Amino acid sequence: MARKPARPSPKAGHGPVTIDLALQGGGSHGAFTWGVLDRLLDDESLSFDGVSGTSAGALNAAVLATGLAVGGRAGAQQALSAFWHDVAATGRCFGGGLSAFGRAPDSDDFTAWATNPWLAGTAWWSQQWLRLFAPVQLNPTGMNPLRGIIERHVRPQALAQGPLQVFVSATAVKTGQPRLFTSQRELGDARTCIDALLASTCLPTLFPAVRVEGEPYWDGGYTGNPALWPLVYRTAPLDILLVKINPLVRPELPDTADEIAERINEIGFNSALVGEMRAIAFVQKLVAEGLLDPGRYRGLRLHMVADEDRLARFPPASKLDTDIGFLRTLHGLGVAAAELWLTRHRGDIGHRSTLDPRKTFLEPRTL
Repeated sequence: MARKPARPSPKAGHGPVTIDLALQGGGSHGAFTWGVLDRLLDDESLSFDGVSGTSAGALNAAVLATGLAVGGRAGAQQALSAFWHDVAATGRCFGGGLSAFGRAPDSDDFTAWATNPWLAGTAWWSQQWLRLFAPVQLNPTGMNPLRGIIERHVRPQALAQGPLQVFVSATAVKTGQPRLFTSQRELGDARTCIDALLASTCLPTLFPAVRVEGEPYWDGGYTGNPALWPLVYRTAPLDILLVKINPLVRPELPDTADEIAERINEIGFNSALVGEMRAIAFVQKLVAEGLLDPGRYRGLRLHMVADEDRLARFPPASKLDTDIGFLRTLHGLGVAAAELWLTRHRGDIGHRSTLDPRKTFLEPRTL
């Protein structure tokens, strides 16, 4: 896919402003984040200090950090593109590997998922089959196609020595607690790095638990999607940009067993993030009311790039779709969402929040 020439940033200042990135997971919908990062890397008035990622967000974070360390901004863009094209070529990386078979050549992916019975039927049958067996029964050797892809596109040494701090979240199976893997420590070791990234993407209905340093882990989305606290406590920037791909709202009432299970999973994967946003909003309120010393509590500036209206049009089963056309559609949506956000809010970075956590995550909504 041809690259467009870099464009000047709207309302750009005189020097780069450093921000942190928080990248959600959501299977192949992580290609939306690829598009967002692609556009942000075009903007040389922005620089990045830390990135926290979970599941597909963790993969984007590790590939981004590798590319930046090896080839700068252009290297990061090339690395992300190569990674997602490899995902499409390998298939089944997120447990599904649904192909484009049966899609009309001239239809967009919204139409394909809304009207194509083959895609919906394949997704339904694959979910029914998976629910009959535990992953260890279907995959006793524990083979995961993502391992080879990660090994080809992530360089642990680059993560350890590069300019970007990386934080990857997984969930400890035995205790249910979050586990944070960092580029300063665990992700610098080749074996631990690959295992940690696999653990962060391990949906227990699709893959056996991944052991890291002897302990079993599942997908980090259960305890932090993504985890914000390492960016608050372990990095210098006050600006955190969340790239959200997991819809908070779905207007339609789920009425089949599969739809109910998928929505429960989606709500669960948002719950940890909502909890962190609740804590941040509470501290912000206390500081604003003079009940906490602003010198001791960081005045975070929160931002968010998302396109919930369009991403919610895809059913949750589409997160298994690794067709390159679908991934490119998501990439395009991400580029457009980042462009819109920069146009509206680039001048706010370093000065004020553009995300109200209470309004977006905590207040009741009516549809």
